[in-house]
Amino acid sequence: MAAGLGEAGFVTVSGLALGIDGEAHAASLRTGTIAGLGGAIDHIYPPQHERLYAEIAAEGLIVSESPFGDRAKAQDFPSRNRIITGLSRGVVVVEAAERSGSLISARRAGEQGREVMAAPGSPLDPREAGTNALIYQGASLVRHATDVLEILSSLSHGHVSAPPAGAYDPESSDEPLPESQIARVREALCPTPCRLTK
Repeated sequence: MAAGLGEAGFVTVSGLALGIDGEAHAASLRTGTIAGLGGAIDHIYPPQHERLYAEIAAEGLIVSESPFGDRAKAQDFPSRNRIITGLSRGVVVVEAAERSGSLISARRAGEQGREVMAAPGSPLDPREAGTNALIYQGASLVRHATDVLEILSSLSHGHVSAPPAGAYDPESSDEPLPESQIARVREALCPTPCRLTK
């Protein structure tokens, strides 16, 4: 699915976890992938993904809101999921048990106005209870990349077009920023890493 979406021009955003996350990143390395981390970008977690981490760092993007040196803790993953869903137009849940972190991502995605999609599974498999519940609750059922593409193409909201050519070229701009804008930027800066709040 990730490879098919990449071929269609979409970037995969996932959490670098073992299993489906890692497979999605690996399948979309050539076309574009973003890894959202629970800990800092200088701490590779899980350590089994050291090589994949290096490949994403070279070919894609790694993001985290944690300051350097922070190691991922269980309570950091819901925040990581918020970042992943915030970067996405739609979220596809491929596998989720009844109490799964993937369901937190699905809930966050819904709160952020993102399309929530889920792959169906056997009703006898407890690893699919969460995805089947999402579909029952109204998530779009998807079987492959084509389904996802059809759903995303039907969305009119959330699409951001590129700015017109030459809209802002810092090299050609002779006018400095107004002092009021410079002051606002200075107010937002702090001497230590800090979390942004609304």
